[in-house]
Amino acid sequence: MTKTKKTEVIVKYGKTPKDTGSSSVQVALLTDRIKQLSEHMKSHKKDYATQLGLLRMVSTRRRLLDYLKKHNTPEYAKLLKQLDLRK
Repeated sequence: MTKTKKTEVIVKYGKTPKDTGSSSVQVALLTDRIKQLSEHMKSHKKDYATQLGLLRMVSTRRRLLDYLKKHNTPEYAKLLKQLDLRK
């Protein structure tokens, strides 16, 4: 992920332009990285190190989404719709 792409995601999903730690920003950044790795895995099926990293990222995103659902349900629903995640 390039620095400009990362900055765009932070500005779009953060409460302020410097907000990098909120759950919604972390989920958005992880989602972008997960999409990139999924594309990589389509052409490199035996890259097991990347596969393990991808699974860890998916698990981390799931935990962050569970936290967001528990503590801020409206933002959780909005984030799922914006990121086009199924749930």
